Amino acid sequence: MKLNNLTPAAGSLKSEKRIGRGEGSGRGGTSTRGHKGAQARSGYSRKIGFEGGQMPIQRRLPKFGFTNPNRVEYKGINVAALQALSEKIGASEINIETLREAGFINKNQLVKILGNGELTAKLEVSANAFSKSAIAKIEAAGGHTTTI
Repeated sequence: MKLNNLTPAAGSLKSEKRIGRGEGSGRGGTSTRGHKGAQARSGYSRKIGFEGGQMPIQRRLPKFGFTNPNRVEYKGINVAALQALSEKIGASEINIETLREAGFINKNQLVKILGNGELTAKLEVSANAFSKSAIAKIEAAGGHTTTI
């Protein structure tokens, strides 16, 4: 061991220079903040969407569209998914609780059965809404639909 190959223990040295500790530190004076302006002041925090005083894009663009407060949103489930579910659990009756336990819907979601896919199982299906093609496929397979 010689003086020229001595090194400090790992983690014992701080990698960043401390700022604002006098001119001799090399980072005194303005403490790397530049001269004047908002970013040089204490307490400054950049607002979301701030563009340096230029009018922000969310204020330059016009408002558009309309959100209907009375909209009723359904979670769509196809008859192909009902076929797969009936094969998996072996049930002839499928309702909201069955779909919730199977992970198709969350607690307060409304369900609409859609007609995409094939259905061969005879099912008793109860849901909040049905498409015409879904009703036709369920009844063609010998099943029955109930709107809640």
